[in-house]
Amino acid sequence: MSADDKCYVTHLECSATGEKHDADTLHTVSRAGKPLLVRYDLDGVKASLTKERLARRPAEMWRYRELLPMRRRNDIVSLGEPMTPLIPLPAMARKLGGGEILVKDEGRMPTGSFKARGLAVAVAMLKSFGVTRAAMPTAGNAGAALAAYCSRAGIETYVFCPEDAPEVTVREIALQGAKTWRVNGLINHCGAVVAAGTEEMGWYDVSTLKEPYRIEGKKTMGLEIAEQLGWDVPDVVFYPTGGGTGLIGMWKAFEELSALGLIGDKRPRMVAVQSTRCSPLVKAFDAGHREVMEPWDPVTTNLHGVRVPKPFGDRLCLQVMRDSGGFGSAVDDDEVAEARLEVAREDGLHLGPEGTACFVAYRQELKRGRVDPKDRVVLFNCASGLKSEMPPMTRHLDRHAKIDFKAL
Repeated sequence: MSADDKCYVTHLECSATGEKHDADTLHTVSRAGKPLLVRYDLDGVKASLTKERLARRPAEMWRYRELLPMRRRNDIVSLGEPMTPLIPLPAMARKLGGGEILVKDEGRMPTGSFKARGLAVAVAMLKSFGVTRAAMPTAGNAGAALAAYCSRAGIETYVFCPEDAPEVTVREIALQGAKTWRVNGLINHCGAVVAAGTEEMGWYDVSTLKEPYRIEGKKTMGLEIAEQLGWDVPDVVFYPTGGGTGLIGMWKAFEELSALGLIGDKRPRMVAVQSTRCSPLVKAFDAGHREVMEPWDPVTTNLHGVRVPKPFGDRLCLQVMRDSGGFGSAVDDDEVAEARLEVAREDGLHLGPEGTACFVAYRQELKRGRVDPKDRVVLFNCASGLKSEMPPMTRHLDRHAKIDFKAL
């Protein structure tokens, strides 16, 4: 076995009970019906993974292979996943009177969103276990990533989208090769369709946190941030939270990096950003609950990435928020639309709606005093702004008429 093929996974662990599950078997959820977490021989990883060795590797997501679950490097299913940049917003920082604002721009990933990370790893594992058919409920970007990576791996894909999912992403899913369907309901209703068809269709359900490996792909966001900040972490992370895989994954990354001695004891405060029109985690956190007591109803937000009435991983998300000293921040959809234009015009960065929601949440919490003006914050732009609807441009110029250039 080559060094590239050495795998440090020891077992999978039930996130609720701690019960161990065999890592060489394909699982969905734990025997207790809860999300499974991948565990590693961190002592073994520590002996192999050093800052110097990492520095010599290509600037891609797979550079952290000792902390990823693939048994063989040949199992990787890649479309060219780069380390995404941390882009400052200096004009907005001056305008708000806050500290350094850094945007982790996940729109640079294949399929244009952070969903590529989780699905690249999940599909790699499905490939290694011989899965030939997969299915997923999605509001859009996760389905596009699943379709792309499954097409790359030769896995047949079925994707079910809420009726009002953005047209551009639904078309993208179909273009990438998935059998794509609109469903008259929300994402939880789409999930019920996937679950109902599992036995008859024999597909593997890739719903959020109902398989163990998307967390590991999303975890690389936290690994990258720490390395990009010189093996430090920001003071606060603002993350648009629907199912919460990335929130959970990044926290796992920071814990593993600390155990490896690559970072110290400092942790960022993790802020789950949602909409005032669908904020079940914010509501549960503010009420002191350890889970979302009932699904949010009605769901009226246009921020499709957070349209999850009751996340399957609600307990894990709320635990991360508590353990980190973080909180939940619900923002107004209308403010998001206005701020998207403002950031683009002031700092030249085109954020997607959910990424803009993180900026609005930061501005809101700065005013409220829950974030200090000296804090260095990371905002997650989860997808390219080009994947979302933009305001119309209505100006026209008649080249045959006399042009009053001073009036332009």
